[in-house]
Amino acid sequence: MKLGIVGLPNVGKSTLFNALTNAGAQSANYPFCTIEPNVGVIPVPDERLRVLAEMYHPVKVTPATIEFVDIAGLVKGASKGEGLGNKFLANIREVDAVIHVVRCFENSDIVHVDGSVDPARDIDTINYELILSDIEVLERRIEKDARASKGDRSLEKDVEFFKRVKREMNDGVCARAIELSDDEKALLSTVNLLTLKPVIYACNMDEDDFKAGIENNEGYKAVKKIADAEGSKVLPVCAELEAQLSDLEPDEREMFLSDANIESGGLDILIRESYDLLGLMSFLTAGEPEVRAWTIKKGTKAPQAAGKIHSDFERGFIRAEIVSYDDLIANGSMAACKEKGLVRSEGKEYVMRDGDITLFRFNV
Repeated sequence: MKLGIVGLPNVGKSTLFNALTNAGAQSANYPFCTIEPNVGVIPVPDERLRVLAEMYHPVKVTPATIEFVDIAGLVKGASKGEGLGNKFLANIREVDAVIHVVRCFENSDIVHVDGSVDPARDIDTINYELILSDIEVLERRIEKDARASKGDRSLEKDVEFFKRVKREMNDGVCARAIELSDDEKALLSTVNLLTLKPVIYACNMDEDDFKAGIENNEGYKAVKKIADAEGSKVLPVCAELEAQLSDLEPDEREMFLSDANIESGGLDILIRESYDLLGLMSFLTAGEPEVRAWTIKKGTKAPQAAGKIHSDFERGFIRAEIVSYDDLIANGSMAACKEKGLVRSEGKEYVMRDGDITLFRFNV
């Protein structure tokens, strides 16, 4: 699963990416500094792994991970190939969801590609270019289905639906903001539309505003209004602060946050929200060899979850022995949970839950 970090040039995309990955992606004060996308695989923060490690003393601890891609800045005319538009559109088409970084800070030393800071305008600039690209894709689909409908009249309904979507997008509405039935959502998902991808708007503030909270940041309020209208998420971040934090050891980091009166670093929240945005969750395995979080889609059944560990586990699935993380911690050991009947035996139809501590029984 990939998330693309997008935004106009000089809004803090690469600084945020550097903080996420500590990978040293190039960051400079001029447009198109990022040309080829940088890629980083990031561990998903999960306090449960630390607690289980203290209980089991494993040889290793393996967290779930998520992949972030730092994509070149977009400018007006990208849908027609301006700037690095074609490369931008190709890269964003390959990701599953989007972190849209929006500049919500003033700094005369950092140039803005449009000459002034206006978060709502900046979002409109990117969405407009993505909508134009999507309309071209929709037109090709409409033309294809219209030709095919001459031999299959059932496709006429699809053509009318896609025309309705196109009309709304011509009015500047992103595909994800269009009201659709479940069947219509399924049909539209067969078209690879950029504005259908789920989005988290990351409001990049300066350190003073971030510490003071979101209440007085007009840029954040403007972005929140847009996000609420289209059903997207919005999070405040301070990319520069997160870059500083990423260089610290964990105990130093906690002390820094405490001294700054900040409850939690923005990146931990951003990573967890990104994981959730993709419809992902983790089940856990715990023992002396390894404590590990395994990534699965929400709604995954036990045999398919077992297949994440090894294909033989799914092929020869017998049952899953499961205890919830909360029950294990409350009772102190797996043995105590078994004595109280808290370890469940689940079959092939069991839908996994986040935090299930699981032992799969199989026979091949």
